Amino acid sequence: MGMTSSARGKLAKGKAAAAGMILAAALVPASAGTAAAADFTPQTGHYADSNWGGYVAQGSFTSISGSWVEPSVTCNSTNDLFAPWVGLDGYGSQSVEQAGVQTDCSSGSPVLSAWYEMYPAAPVYWSNPVSEGDTITSSIVSNGGGSYTLTLSDTTQGWTKTVNQNLSADNASAEAVIESPTSSYPSFDQLNFSNITVDGQPFASSNPGSLTSGGYGPGPLNGGDFSMTPGADAIHAGTHASTSRPGTIRY
Repeated sequence: MGMTSSARGKLAKGKAAAAGMILAAALVPASAGTAAAADFTPQTGHYADSNWGGYVAQGSFTSISGSWVEPSVTCNSTNDLFAPWVGLDGYGSQSVEQAGVQTDCSSGSPVLSAWYEMYPAAPVYWSNPVSEGDTITSSIVSNGGGSYTLTLSDTTQGWTKTVNQNLSADNASAEAVIESPTSSYPSFDQLNFSNITVDGQPFASSNPGSLTSGGYGPGPLNGGDFSMTPGADAIHAGTHASTSRPGTIRY
């Protein structure tokens, strides 16, 4: 998800343009259930921090898959909201095909919900149970001709959901990231991504760039494994300036 001064706007101005500017800046050598369109504001002089935190690769891709462990979180505010996810597109394109798990603190306690999204459509939530500590596996496959297969599994709980969707998309990027539509993350110590593959190859072979978000940053990418931890840059987890909760959450 990128950032615009209007209510999310189009990805060409938001996810694509802003995320592209941020990722490019980050790569410059030093000497970078029911929820409810999200309002993403542009960064002001701090290009290392983005709506996405993790790794993003540019190119032409047909699939991405990978796993993560849902962290134990502390809600600092009822506006805290975030999700780890993997997906195609969103950097240099006007669509995103993605699946992940949302943690929502609007009730005062973390509530986890599995979802998929074919942006610009809103997320679709599944009712299957998800708990902190669960291992999640997500897979997005472009079958050609605008056909996509999205699969999300909770291997701890023992369930798998698969949907087939159609969308005219570019497959211009592949990403494994965390994101907060409200720019307000709950606190957690570490979130581990593992076995991320793009077109069947380890994620690192796609030469992805790294992004921080809300004070969380990725550690080194080892093949297809990396961890998101707090302490990135000058913005600290739990104290990120938040936006108002949108009527419809979109990732």
